[in-house]
This record gives sequence, C-alpha cells and structure tokens, in this order.
Amino acid sequence: MTSGLDGRSVIVTGAGSGIGRATALAFAAAGAKVVVADLNADGAEAVVKEMEQAGGTAVAVTGDLSEQAVVDEVTATAVERFGGVDVLVNNAGIMDRMSALADVADAEWERVIRVNLTAPFLLTRAVLPHMLAAGRGAIVNTASEAGFRGSAAGAAYTASKHGVVGLTKSLAVMYRKQGIRANAIAPGGTATNISVDADRTALGPAALGPHFVNVGRVAQPEEQAAAIVFLASDAASNINGVILPVDDGWSAV
Repeated sequence: MTSGLDGRSVIVTGAGSGIGRATALAFAAAGAKVVVADLNADGAEAVVKEMEQAGGTAVAVTGDLSEQAVVDEVTATAVERFGGVDVLVNNAGIMDRMSALADVADAEWERVIRVNLTAPFLLTRAVLPHMLAAGRGAIVNTASEAGFRGSAAGAAYTASKHGVVGLTKSLAVMYRKQGIRANAIAPGGTATNISVDADRTALGPAALGPHFVNVGRVAQPEEQAAAIVFLASDAASNINGVILPVDDGWSAV
C-alpha cells in the first residue's frame, strides 16, 4: 500500500528541530506540503529552506502554539496555502524540572500543561472543522514513555503526557465515523535538543534515578519520524486510538 501522502497538506509543530524537523523532512520526502510551526523562527526557516532545496513545498509559521492567535495563523496558513489540513502532527513540547508534586511551582505546572496539552487541544480543535468538511484526516500526537508510567519525568510532564494519551483516545472514538483517525507515538530516550533544568538535589530526580536503568538505546529523531509518518499514512488506515511506543522496549520492561 502506498502512503497516500503525495500532495497532502500537513502541519507539524515543533518542526524547527529534533523529532519535529525529522518529521517535516520525512513528510516532504513523501510528497506532502508542510506547514513548519515552531517557536524558533530561525529554526523553522532553516527547515523550510532545507525542504525547498530538496524540491519540497513548505512554509514556516512561528509563535507560541499555546496562544490562540498563533493557532489560528497556523491553521489559516495551511488552508490558504495548501487547500486544507489533511494531517496534523502535535509534536511541540517542553520538559519539566523533574519535580515531585510537592515541589512543582505554579509557573512550572502551568507552562508545561499549556505547551504539552493545551496547545495540542487548541490546534486540534482549530483543524477539525476542515478535516470534517473533507471527510478525512489524520492526527498524530507525540506522547511519551511518561504517558505510560509515573517514573519517566516529573509530575507536570507526566500529567501532561497522560493527558495527551487521553486526548488521543477520545479523538479516536469520537470522530472515527467521520473519517478522522487519531494516534500517538510514545518516544523513549531520543537524541534531541530538549533541555531539562532539574534540581538534582530535589526529591524528583533522586526518586527517578533508579528507574532509568532499562531505558534501552537512545533513538535518532528519524526513527520517531518514521513512526509518525506511518501512522499518518494510508498504510495505517485501520489504526486508530493507538499509543505506539518507539522506545527500544522500555515500555515492555
């Protein structure tokens, strides 16, 4: 079965680096037209240039995706430039400070939840009318190993990724009769530039330390991207509501 992605309109968030960049490039290689959304303007523009030099079609939109105005701009750009939204990849995310619950500051909690969970909600809500009008659409979210367990990150990040898992499954059930599929990947350790500003003397890092023994090898961003593109493609046409671990078996331990 072919991917069916040639000519499709795709939004990838967090596409200026890491898994998002690799995903945007993979979609472009499959013939899709890509909206590269990222907070970092230089990173987004560099990825667009890279795709265009390879013969792809892409446009950058920069801004904080937890803000409704930015979400509206991303959606409008896909519709106006590429005729609609066929695929949405909610990939942008940030880490917490690995804080245990009693140590989580309000600002840490609110920012992590806003970026990791509220932003995917806002963008999905914005694109759904266009997918529903077309009678089809694929949404792929980036969850995490932390969406399966309580021992892969701090309280805020873990809660946010459990939320992404729930959001994905709710979407899959609610909209399957309208031709919309929603799935997620759950990456294990991956070589990206996401940073962790943790207080190593706090309870969170001290408690979590022993749980990272069986994490498996560190993946390359392209390995995560391959899973995302598969889930968005026609080859996964009967896959809906799946949270796919891409973690070298960490979730099986």
